[in-house]
Amino acid sequence: MTLAWYTLVVDATDIASLSRWWAQTLDWHVVYEDEHEVAIAADPEEEEHPVEDLDAWLAQRPSLVFVPVPEAKTVKNRLHIDLAPHLSQDRDAEIAALVERGATQVDVGQTGDVTWTVLADPEGNEFCVLSRRDR
Repeated sequence: MTLAWYTLVVDATDIASLSRWWAQTLDWHVVYEDEHEVAIAADPEEEEHPVEDLDAWLAQRPSLVFVPVPEAKTVKNRLHIDLAPHLSQDRDAEIAALVERGATQVDVGQTGDVTWTVLADPEGNEFCVLSRRDR
C-alpha cells in the first residue's frame, strides 16, 4: 500500500493572513482560496492538472492548507515544520528576516548547544530553522 502525503493542515484564526505569511516564507503560491480554506503550494500549476501516472502522483510535493478555527493556539505543537537554508545562504539573515516579518523566537525546552533555532509564526505555531544544508 502506498499513499501520497498530500497536505499538512494548519489551524488559524486568520487564514488569509497566515497562509500568505507562509507562502512568502517558502516562496510558494496561493493555489486555492475561499472562506473555509486557503491552500499554498510550491508549484502554482500543480493543483490545476490531474496526474494520471502513480509515480508522478507520488513524486508531488505536499501543500499547506490553512483552515479557520475560532480559538487561538495555547499549547506547544506536537508536529512542526523544519526549514533549512542552503549552504550559500546566510542563516542568521534568514532568521532575522522571518522575525522582521512577524515570527518570534520561542523556548520549547531546547538547550543552548542545538543546531537549530525555534521560532513561531504570527499565530504562534512553532517551527525550526535548521543549520545550513546542501541536501
